[in-house]
Parts: sequence; C-alpha cells; structure tokens
Amino acid sequence: MLKQHRELSMSIHRIIENNEEAGIRPNKTYQSFVAAAGGHRELNFIEKDVKNYITREVRNVSEQEDAKEFGKYLLRMKEKNQNFFFELQLEEDQSIKLAFWADARSRAAFEYFGDVISFDTTYNTNRYNLVCGSFVGVNHHGQSTLLGCSLMKNEEIESFKWLFQCWLRCMGGNAPKGFLTDQCASMKRALEACMPTTIHRWCIWHIMKKIPSKLNGYKGHADIEQEMSQVVWNSHSKDSFDRNWNDFLLNFGLADNKWLSGYSVYEVGEQVSSSIFNKFVVTYDSVAAEVKCQCLLFESRGILCRHALSVLSFEQVSQVSPRYILERWSKKVKRRHTHIKSSHDEPLMEPRSKRFDQLVFRSQNICEFASESEELTVILHRAYDNVMAEMEALKAKRKRTSSLSHEDANLESVNELQSPPRIRTRGRPKNRLGSKLEKQIANATKKKKTKVLSEVKVMFFKFVAIEFIFLVNRLANV
Repeated sequence: MLKQHRELSMSIHRIIENNEEAGIRPNKTYQSFVAAAGGHRELNFIEKDVKNYITREVRNVSEQEDAKEFGKYLLRMKEKNQNFFFELQLEEDQSIKLAFWADARSRAAFEYFGDVISFDTTYNTNRYNLVCGSFVGVNHHGQSTLLGCSLMKNEEIESFKWLFQCWLRCMGGNAPKGFLTDQCASMKRALEACMPTTIHRWCIWHIMKKIPSKLNGYKGHADIEQEMSQVVWNSHSKDSFDRNWNDFLLNFGLADNKWLSGYSVYEVGEQVSSSIFNKFVVTYDSVAAEVKCQCLLFESRGILCRHALSVLSFEQVSQVSPRYILERWSKKVKRRHTHIKSSHDEPLMEPRSKRFDQLVFRSQNICEFASESEELTVILHRAYDNVMAEMEALKAKRKRTSSLSHEDANLESVNELQSPPRIRTRGRPKNRLGSKLEKQIANATKKKKTKVLSEVKVMFFKFVAIEFIFLVNRLANV
C-alpha cells in the first residue's frame, strides 16, 4: 500500500489513544482493527502507522503541531488567569508571523517597574528562525523582571510597530520614560512612531561589544580598544568626555572613521555652584533643593551617592528632598504584582477528543434509529450533507482571519494555526562554548581513537614483519 493512500481517521486515533492509556501493545491494537474490518486488505493503514502515531502524536508532539500546541498553551494560560494577554498576527496560510504574550504578574509589575525598559532581540529559534524578543525592566532589588515576550518572523519597521503597539495596549497605553535597544534602525523608527515621548537610548553593552569587529583592521587595535574603554567609562563630564574623545581620535588617527564619528556627546545641565569631593564635582542648588554629582549614581541607580550626601551634610541640610527617595526602593510600598502568582503550564485534557467522544456516543443512537429503513437512512444522509456544507463554509471563513488575540481566541481558531516554514541550519555555531562534560567526552573520544589507531598501526607492522620474515626464509630455502 502506497504511503499517500494510508490514513488514520479520528475514530482510529481515539481507539489508539485509549488502548495506549490502558497499556495495550500497538501490535494487539492493530490486530483488533484487522479483526473488526475482516482482514488486512480492508484497512487503509498498516501496523507501522499505528506505531508511528503513538510515537509522534501520543507520546511526543509532532513538529507540524508546534503552532497549534503554542496556541493551546496560550489558551490554557488565559483559562488560569483572565489577565493573561496575547496576540498573534498570521500569514495567509495561517502560519504565525508575529506573536506577543505577557502574564498577569508581568502586567502588574509594569505599574511599578515600567519607567525604563530594555528590549532585546539577541536570540532566535533554530527550527523556524523566528526572532525571540523580550521586554525587561528592573525591580526594587535591582534584578531583571520580565515584562513580555515576542516572536517575530522578520525585523522590519512594520513588524516592530505592530509589536510595540501591542505591548502598549497590554500595559494600558502607558509608555515608559526610557527605552534601551541595540543600534537597529528599524527599532528606532518604530519607537519614534509608537512612543514619541519616550527617550530612546542605545545599549552601551551592544556598542562596546562591536569594538573588536569595527577596529580589528587597525594596527595596534588592542591599544585602541583599551583607550576607548577608558574614555567611555572614566569621563565624568561633558567637557572631559569632549576633550578625551577628541584626543583619542587624533592620537590614533581615527578622525575619518565613520562608525566612531557617528556618536555624539551627552548633554549636561548648567551648574549652579560647585564643590569638589573625592575628584567628583557635586553641585547643590539651595533654592531648588537639588543636588547633582558627576558620578551619576542617582541617575543610573536611583540612589544618592556618598559624595552628594557629604555635600548635603556640609551645607547643613537636615532632610533629603522627597525627589531623591524613589518609591521603587521603599520597603513600605505594597506592590500589587507580588500577590499574583506566576503562570505555570499544566497539561489539560484535549477538548477536541472530549467533543469527539460525545458526538460518537450520540451518533450511535441516530445511526441505529436511521438504519431501520431506507427512507430514514436517506434523510440522515441528506442532513449529513447539509451540515458538512455549513461547517466547511464556517471553517473557510475563519481561515481568512489575519490576527488572533486573547479576547476572541478559542480552540477551533488555534487548531487552524500552521507552523512557519522550517529553516534548515548548518549545525551549531562554531563559536559555541562547550560545557565541561562535552569537553571531557570529546577528549576521551579523541584518546580512544588515538589508542585504536596506534593498535592498528602496531598490528599492521607486525603483519608486515611476519610477511617479511616468511619471504626471507622462503628465499633462503630456495
């Protein structure tokens, strides 16, 4: 029987699943089908199909079902907590183009830690080459807290616009004060359109990571990298950064480098009065009760530094201005998100199988009643044709939808999802760092191969020596 002619119906699926759960072996299950059909020729599948279904569908999730299982996971999370948010944008073939989701705890945490957000798209999936993005904030312990996840088929401007607008809807339309990304031009333009009041900054880690690749063509690039790091991290004012940066470009002849000339210096407000403490300039305005320090600890961490506190003490200020006591670090604040449990997945019974069992049970009574006469059988066939036409029309109409959200998604719409085209990769990256165990296994395998090769060489030379001795003896006898 040709493979394209073999097929397992829904009823066969249910019997296989029930028998597998009852501990019946696959070959016994197949023999029961043969007995019920009256012989092997009456079946449109073979025993191997039964075993494959158990292996791929019952015991493991099939690759073709990845999108459906992902959609079912989102539905299960929505059932556990109604504040779970997700939206999907689909292609014409119902494959996933864009996806975003955030649980109830993340949405509540944004209320307290949504002032500055980092968005990272460093990672992607191997099988479908979807870009994985994460929205991350910083909580009151200085730890990263997840505020949403996404999957993207591409990194175009329109894709980022959809994602940022979706994330804003999830977070109640409140845009963050600051947004950190890498140097992606598409992200920059999408942010300008979706969050015009948000201050966009490049992540310095991404910038500094590019230094070796950008400067390795220069002679003495190691010295250039070291000096550049000194300028970036040890310049505490606009003037000192300006001066150090210009000296750095001139000393190494980098004034014409387009990548380096693309950076502009930051702006610093005008100083009112100055005091020197431990090589940092601290400014204090007694009228506005405002203090600033060159170390910028408050601007980066939200905590006043010891330099500023020493100047306030010197100025005999008995109480720190409330503006410097951020709610984020307060112990007395009752944060709503701490009372919300994180969403954890627990596999639920497949609703489709449950409905199928109910329909089979009811249809048995109808078929038994209709089989009493030819007229009743004709009526049932006619009703069956009408119902099938109506259901196919509804299914075709649903296929034309191009988006799916937590508000209108159901199991039927999720079952129409298709996985994106699978991308064939060329194995793991060459620069992947192996674990200690992997290195030990590789070394042991290498030693074993060397040992086997040595033994083969010894056996070969022994054989050659024996043949040589035999030949010499034979010549001597002649």
